[in-house]
Amino acid sequence: METQAIGRKIREIRLSQDLTQEQLAEKAEISPTHISVIERNVKLPQLDTFVAICNALGVTADEILADVLTASTKQEITEFSAILQEQPLPVQQTVLRAAKAIIGEANL
Repeated sequence: METQAIGRKIREIRLSQDLTQEQLAEKAEISPTHISVIERNVKLPQLDTFVAICNALGVTADEILADVLTASTKQEITEFSAILQEQPLPVQQTVLRAAKAIIGEANL
C-alpha cells in the first residue's frame, strides 16, 4: 500500500489552498508539528486526526486516499463507463480513441 501518498496529498491540497502548516493545524485543532510529521510521511494520521484534517481542508477522504485505494479508482471507472454508455456511438468512439491515445502517450 502506498501510504506515503497520504502525506503527499495532504500537503498538495494544503498548498493549493494557500494554507501554511500552522493554519491547517489551527483549523484541524492539532499541532503544526503533527501536520509536518504527517506530510513528511513519518507517521500516518490516526483516524480522528485524518477526519479533522479532511474537514479542515474541506475535502473528502476519497480525495486524499485516491492514490492509495484501488476501490476509489474502480468506482471512477464504473461512473465513467456509465456516462460513456449514455452517449451516442460516434461520441463513444471518439472518447475511446482519445483515451487510447492518452494511454499510449503515458506509456512512452
